[in-house]
Amino acid sequence: MNHSINEIQIHNYKDGILTTTDDLIAVEEPLEIKLIHGITNERQLMNVSITMRTPGNDYELAVGFLFTEGIITSIDQLKSDQLASRHLDFQNTINIECNQDVVIDKSLLQRNFYTTSACGVCGKSSIDAIYTIAPGISSKENFIVSKDIIIQLPELLSTQQNIFKHTGGIHAAALFNKEGLLLEMREDVGRHNALDKLIGNYFLKSSDKKIIPDNSVLLLSGRASFELLQKSAMAGISIICAVGAPSSLAVETAIKFDITLVGFLKNNRFNVYSNPQRIQW
Repeated sequence: MNHSINEIQIHNYKDGILTTTDDLIAVEEPLEIKLIHGITNERQLMNVSITMRTPGNDYELAVGFLFTEGIITSIDQLKSDQLASRHLDFQNTINIECNQDVVIDKSLLQRNFYTTSACGVCGKSSIDAIYTIAPGISSKENFIVSKDIIIQLPELLSTQQNIFKHTGGIHAAALFNKEGLLLEMREDVGRHNALDKLIGNYFLKSSDKKIIPDNSVLLLSGRASFELLQKSAMAGISIICAVGAPSSLAVETAIKFDITLVGFLKNNRFNVYSNPQRIQW
């Protein structure tokens, strides 16, 4: 049973002919993320976020969200006994439990998150709010990717987008190495959820402060918005390519964090909005 796709019956009108047929659509359901923290006898269960997502990779989504919001910083902060069950998905509430010696900045939890599948965490008005907690870009300046590899990325991604093939209504975030080899990909109805799942996957495999593999390129199947640049900056990603357009705040964020930002990557063309020195022309 695929929890990410639903089959429904639709009426299809084409070339003057009305037919009834079966169709596949991407599932969108709420996921409530809760955080358990505090010392013995003072453990607290706090509601952190409700996000509208496509079920699947929910634990990755939850920890990816907590990491990219600066609430947790290392896998060592999480109780090890819950990691064994991290592949259990398709529940609409997930509890992430921290070790007792972990101190959580409660100011980061005071904001009530409600994340829609469309916009991500909206309403952040300043890049400075994340600049103080983002670790910065760790990739060396000599990390250079050929323009010929960049041009190939959308097609390389499309061959791997299983849910998109069936529904046409899904976003993807994918990581490639500089030779164009797909390292990992995640899909979701929310572009920010897809990225949180991708980053969460690497977060759960990391052994130190470095999350994303060096010399890797992020590809976004839609537009490049501020919240996606924020999440990428938190993960230390230095090259971001988007099929769609960037927003003005996304460009400002890319400049602030020394990220190479590529937009309108399709049909054998693209624009570079910041730090073009990482692209070999």
